Amino acid sequence: MLQGENMQSRQALPAITMAAIGVVFGDIGTSPLYALKEIFSGHHPIPVTPENILGVLSLIFWAIMVLVTLKYVLIIMRADNRGEGGSLALLSLVTENAKNPRIAWMVSLLGIFAAALFYGDSMITPAISVLSAVEGLEIVTPTLKPYVIPLTLVILTGLFMIQRRGTGAVGLFFGPVMIGWFGILGVLGVAEIIHNPAVLAALNPAYALAFIGNQPMLAFLALGSVVLAVTGGEALYTDMGHFGRLPIRIAWFGFVMPALVLNYFGQGALLLAEPEAIQSPFFHLAPDWALIPMVALATLATVIASQAVISGAFSVARQSVQMGLLPRMQIVQTSSHEEGQIYVPFTNWTLFLAVVGLVLGFKNSSNLAAAYGIAVTATMLIDTILVAFVMVLLWRWSKILVVLVAGFLLSVDFAFFAANAIKIPEGGWFPLAMGLVSFTTLTTWRRGRQLVSEEMAKQSIPISDFINSLGGVHRVYGTAVFLTSSKEGVPPALLHNLKHNQILHERVVLLTVQTASTPYVNDLDRIYLHRLSDGFIRVVVRYGFMEDPDVPGALALCSGFGERFDMMETTFYVSRETVIPTLSHQRIAHWRARFFAIMSKNATSATDFFRIPTNRVVELGTQLVI
Repeated sequence: MLQGENMQSRQALPAITMAAIGVVFGDIGTSPLYALKEIFSGHHPIPVTPENILGVLSLIFWAIMVLVTLKYVLIIMRADNRGEGGSLALLSLVTENAKNPRIAWMVSLLGIFAAALFYGDSMITPAISVLSAVEGLEIVTPTLKPYVIPLTLVILTGLFMIQRRGTGAVGLFFGPVMIGWFGILGVLGVAEIIHNPAVLAALNPAYALAFIGNQPMLAFLALGSVVLAVTGGEALYTDMGHFGRLPIRIAWFGFVMPALVLNYFGQGALLLAEPEAIQSPFFHLAPDWALIPMVALATLATVIASQAVISGAFSVARQSVQMGLLPRMQIVQTSSHEEGQIYVPFTNWTLFLAVVGLVLGFKNSSNLAAAYGIAVTATMLIDTILVAFVMVLLWRWSKILVVLVAGFLLSVDFAFFAANAIKIPEGGWFPLAMGLVSFTTLTTWRRGRQLVSEEMAKQSIPISDFINSLGGVHRVYGTAVFLTSSKEGVPPALLHNLKHNQILHERVVLLTVQTASTPYVNDLDRIYLHRLSDGFIRVVVRYGFMEDPDVPGALALCSGFGERFDMMETTFYVSRETVIPTLSHQRIAHWRARFFAIMSKNATSATDFFRIPTNRVVELGTQLVI
């Protein structure tokens, strides 16, 4: 897997850049399908007049320049966590350097909420993207309108069904298809701009300012849909770990941004000449003979955009599990070569049900556009707050510079967020509701695990006292590995085993798996091994939040410390905690305790999650009251 710019070579740069175009820019690249249409004919339509067209185009252009180019490409992409990006990576970066516990707590909640909002966004993106593309059939002939929703559902069903096979093979086609897509976007835009070059005047920010000054209420309403032109901008930062800064920046400045701007201005030029084309300005850019091929290409592009979002949801799910925000769940590695190619069944089918519900419930892309934007703008707002902490804690910028830069970006973010907030009754409630459900789930699991750790610590005894009290306990041949979440004390499974079987193995390993605040941990820092007395060894294994734990693989690395493990002579003891909610509300609300108990009961077993051979495992139960 590519991990930042250090993994790149000059020879590989063109290939990496092409791959980045295929994966990173799918969401923002399909926005021309519906953004301008929604501004002028959506739920808060703007009159299609020359002044408004130029004002809106100017707003779109400068939104792209400020929110995507300045904020994400030039500033936030500098805030990488060992090459990785995304809200959770940014959260780890800030909390790692925050000395004040209160700041760390506040930042943690913000980062978790941003991750939660991503799930709401990842439900809407496939629905609105594919639906908006298939709606192009209505331009071909109105008689095809009844087939739009069924065809959309068929495409989406196929998309989610192929996830379990992995995206490696399909990914080979992403780059060339999206290069063709952006190329056609630019060509269609240029062809229309040639007929009406006066539209290029909207590059001047004075048109945006005049639109805001002359019609402030209309401009405010327009912002709620202008944001559709920058949705997906946050993906540039999220996917940075896969491709590195340089290929993403080259692709953005050299190809993607010019193609997008040309297409938006081409649509504007068309509207200046034919205001009635507002029904679907994107598809009206194409000649009649090209409509069906354009619908097919647009559908393929939106499938690719959806694939990128779904893959992102899998990645966030894995990060959440590793960071202790979600219970263990099945994570399938779909490629033996690319570490980032994973499939999370629970996340996949949850997204599928939500996407199908959105298509059937909202029925068209215009209705979905009302739900779109609120989660994106809230995430962008949080990213700006988090990067402001990075400016202070890591980059050591002066307070005046931080206030000027972060304050300007926050004011822009807040304006877009406020404009989208008025769409909450029209559908914006959905991503917020999904975000709230996700936030509650993430924080409940984290709090529950804290309480479980506290209860286990109370029941534990110091390892030195335990070893000294062994006396004449019978020792048997072989190795026993006891998995424990704590680096201190005696694991409950060890106490239960000794109590019931009254024996101990010759070699006893107390194994703790920890998640580092970095995306990856190299093998030199993977293992901490400390030999205790009487055949006891404490081993701490560290993984990054982008890695999947592999306990047998980690034990193999212990050979460097003189400890070798034969799996046929090793028995793994795992403690399975049964959580019993208490009626006391002092530490956690009763309903949250019950919710945590349900999640804990349905979590993937430690055996499967840590890739331990099932025929070498002994599972011992313990009850904990929280």
